[in-house]
Amino acid sequence: MEYMELLEALALPPRVVRVLEQRLPLALSLRQQALALTDRNAAPEAYRALAEILGQDDMGMLACQLLAAAESQTRWEEMGIPQRIFLDTMGCFPRFLEETRVRRGRDCFDRGWWTWRQLSRTLFRVGALEYELQYPEGAVSLHIPSDADLSPESVEESLSRARAFIGRFFPEFAGKPMVCESWLLSPALGALLPEGSRILAFQRRFSIERVGENAMDCLEWLFSAQEDTPLTELREDTSLQRSVKKLLLAGGRIGTARGVLIYS
Repeated sequence: MEYMELLEALALPPRVVRVLEQRLPLALSLRQQALALTDRNAAPEAYRALAEILGQDDMGMLACQLLAAAESQTRWEEMGIPQRIFLDTMGCFPRFLEETRVRRGRDCFDRGWWTWRQLSRTLFRVGALEYELQYPEGAVSLHIPSDADLSPESVEESLSRARAFIGRFFPEFAGKPMVCESWLLSPALGALLPEGSRILAFQRRFSIERVGENAMDCLEWLFSAQEDTPLTELREDTSLQRSVKKLLLAGGRIGTARGVLIYS
């Protein structure tokens, strides 16, 4: 897949496309370093090397990563992985850009430290959820994208498709534990949400192993806020935001929890 073709397929905003088109010569000059991001074993070190070269040029990093994505698409195709899975997985790039724009008020890419997982075919989006193959542990980490539909039907469909996908393409992970660590699994939410809540229904799919009571992940994922945002300035657009903000202002915490999926 061509670089510009991928930018179009991901429906990136025109203003971002213009910047990425300007950064293409830079990305091409770093092509070998960028392509190393698609190798699971080399990707972490390849990211660190690129970060050292690029410094604060976050859009240069994005251009390098999207070049790697475009040029590695044929490998996905050779493996038989549907293009829909490829594009849904690479949809992390426009999603992260939008999340960061909401938090910071400008276009920037601050997730390069994370997205080598998608590029190296270690993390895949299948329906509503993402699944990260944990080497060498042999577990599957389940991630919840910010735009995920957590209705029971959507979650069940994603889990069913993911099991089939993993069984076909990564049979060594078939039947392995699926784990999730998120503020959405926090027991503290039980007192703030109605019984029919999608979040509570999602929680019930997991056996909770541990709780991180003081974590403040909800600032980013619920409020689209930065760590130093004053609690009084947190948005109140939804009933959950209002309830959590009230709790935080009173000195409470939502925290996080880690759970293992209960197979039915």
